[in-house]
Amino acid sequence: MEQKSVLIGMSGGVDSSVAAALLKEQGYHVIGATMRLWTYSDSCNMKHEGCCAESAVEDARRVCDKLGIDFYVMNFKDMFKDKVVDYFVDEYIHGRTPNPCIACNKYLKFDALLKKALAMGIDYVATGHYAKIEKGEDGKYILRASEAVKKDQSYVLYNFTQEQLAHTLMPLGGYNKDWVRQKAEELGLGVAHKPDSQEICFVEDDDYAKFITDYSGYKPKEGDILDVNGNVIGKHRGLIYYTIGQRKGIGAYGRPMFVMKIDAESNTITLGEKGMEFSNELTAYDVNFVSGEFPKENMLITAKVRYQAPPAAAMLCPQKDGTVKLMFPEPQRAVTPGQAVVFYDGDIVLGGGTVL
Repeated sequence: MEQKSVLIGMSGGVDSSVAAALLKEQGYHVIGATMRLWTYSDSCNMKHEGCCAESAVEDARRVCDKLGIDFYVMNFKDMFKDKVVDYFVDEYIHGRTPNPCIACNKYLKFDALLKKALAMGIDYVATGHYAKIEKGEDGKYILRASEAVKKDQSYVLYNFTQEQLAHTLMPLGGYNKDWVRQKAEELGLGVAHKPDSQEICFVEDDDYAKFITDYSGYKPKEGDILDVNGNVIGKHRGLIYYTIGQRKGIGAYGRPMFVMKIDAESNTITLGEKGMEFSNELTAYDVNFVSGEFPKENMLITAKVRYQAPPAAAMLCPQKDGTVKLMFPEPQRAVTPGQAVVFYDGDIVLGGGTVL
């Protein structure tokens, strides 16, 4: 039987490192690759240990040397700047809250990197994501949530197509983080106890507003803060400093208040009292269904309105314009324009879209 080859994206972290080792144990010809991404200074701040840091490249290289597999650094700087960073900045400026990890997966890891692998004659790409890919009885591929519920990353993977799933491997879907770290230790990998990256890889110190102003030259403008009746109750310091559901940093009003709406056109922010930050419905656009088939009828599903949100029961109502409307029996907190909403049937990822 011909040995299959796989190009695995290596971030320099423990997950992708162990994923590479598992694939090699499974008999694949494994090739490691770190995607060199764009940063504002065109070189990552060395204090920052995210997946685009220079230290991450060297960690990945050392892991590949230890495993005895080839290693490449591939330049995706221009695409990353265009598809991830510029999108991130534009969304914030227009009063929305983006998810750059979803954009990176959609355009780089499972599109550009996969196309590069196939052009090189490689059969698959792989990552260290905690999710599972299976082939159903009907021949279609299924994306499932990880068995390690706390580490599940299926939320950021809903843009998969059938063709992409057919050429993608995710070997960590059946394991939890403790097992992965123990496996790395047994293999003698130096990244066994490397901390997980928690921040957006191109934003130093998680300071979104500073990054946006430094990078784009955008100057935030003060504007009115409104109550739900449209009355002016204060001044905000610029839309990029706020997000839906935010409570801190909005001023004191003698009672708990939350950001309910951000309107870039009028440069206003609307606040509501506790309880008003919940909503029973949303509309999503730029929708993808993993099966490749847009539903013709309403569906009972569960949905996650943000990465850490628990799945909530919902009625999915497909619209003629390609959007979908979701109706929730239990109100959802801080449904945020620009964020993803992901649809599930049990642990199966049906698809997702961007909140309008």
